[in-house]
Amino acid sequence: MPAQKTTKAKRPNNRYVIDVSVPAEDKIFDVAAFEKFLHDRIKVAGRTNNLTEQVTIARDGNKAIIVEAKIDFSKRYLKYLTKKFLKKHNLRDWLRVIATSKDTYKLKYFNVSNPEENEESGDEEN
Repeated sequence: MPAQKTTKAKRPNNRYVIDVSVPAEDKIFDVAAFEKFLHDRIKVAGRTNNLTEQVTIARDGNKAIIVEAKIDFSKRYLKYLTKKFLKKHNLRDWLRVIATSKDTYKLKYFNVSNPEENEESGDEEN
């Protein structure tokens, strides 16, 4: 008699990290305010302030925000909320959100070269 296989519904356990160490070290990014923003804005079952034990948000010092979800949760949704926070605090012109691995985002500065330096180097070539 073959052994019967029981199929349990696999509970998703998603763990996402948003690395904010670079702008936090420069003191232009408030990690505590970002954590509160995520706590207030993340929707579960179409409602805000409905996190319960299904979604937990933790702060790793001034380095990272860790979001753990026991439900289906989109990494892209975290990127959307992060960009919304940056726009609200007028940081969107200097910072961008980049995926560094399957479950990690990192805030990086845009590479902005000084246009005056480019003009000077262009004049020397002529």
